[in-house]
Amino acid sequence: MNLRQMTAREMLNKVPEVTLYFWVIKCLCTTIGETFSDNLTTTWAGGDNASVHALDVASVKVMLITIVVLVVLLGVQFAQKRYVATVYWANIVVISLVGTQITDQFEGNGDQPNNLWAITIVSVTLLVAVFFVWWFVERTLSMHSIRTYRREAFYWLAILVTFATGTAVGDLIAEKFSLGYLTTLLLFVAVIAVIAAAWRFTTVNGVLAFWLAYVMTRPLGASTGDFLSQQGNQGLNLGTTVTSYIFLAVIVAFVAILQVRKPDITPVELVYADPINHPHLPHPHLHHDADA
Repeated sequence: MNLRQMTAREMLNKVPEVTLYFWVIKCLCTTIGETFSDNLTTTWAGGDNASVHALDVASVKVMLITIVVLVVLLGVQFAQKRYVATVYWANIVVISLVGTQITDQFEGNGDQPNNLWAITIVSVTLLVAVFFVWWFVERTLSMHSIRTYRREAFYWLAILVTFATGTAVGDLIAEKFSLGYLTTLLLFVAVIAVIAAAWRFTTVNGVLAFWLAYVMTRPLGASTGDFLSQQGNQGLNLGTTVTSYIFLAVIVAFVAILQVRKPDITPVELVYADPINHPHLPHPHLHHDADA
């Protein structure tokens, strides 16, 4: 069996290459997850003056509807034979909403979130468990090897848990420690910068650095959303509606560029750099030499 005989499903990575586009859109999506979730819940509850009970009821309804939308979008994603920017990023936007809404169900809709330490510990534990089971079953966590249904399922489960974990961590630091939204935002910018520097200038594993940064972009985006939309606690009070639709418009513009220009398709050499992708094949360069 050679590379030319492999199916398109086996050849193509189902997720985007990690580029500057990826990180920009990911951060925008995490902000949408915070602000648009709040906006939907408040709207369904009857407006800014809605009671806590009305907010609680509305948040459950919004979460259930959003989960249904996510299931449909994931079905479309799994049906693809290759990475499609519009489908992939639509899933990320909705999964950011779901992750936020799940965490918010446990925190409640009062002025002060509840059980922040417990929610953070549980979500971090779940995140570690997901990554451990993924690695135990597949022996790789690489974002360049999402080429089977099982790896894709692990990938999306991990993403959902990273959003829930990031929401919990961000809320814990901003609310429980009373650092304020801007201070929390700058804190996570610093954390991500340290991770990036470690990846660039040390021998730290690239896949580990990717997932650490991925988790940290969630509280970064949530802090950005709160900083722009909320009143008090260093917030600029732009409102969730304005913030959400501005960010959504920017996301749509970036994704349109990706869909047309396709700068984020994973190069074949990166896909095959992970030996787990082709344990039954010789090294691809040796194979090409043999064909010649």
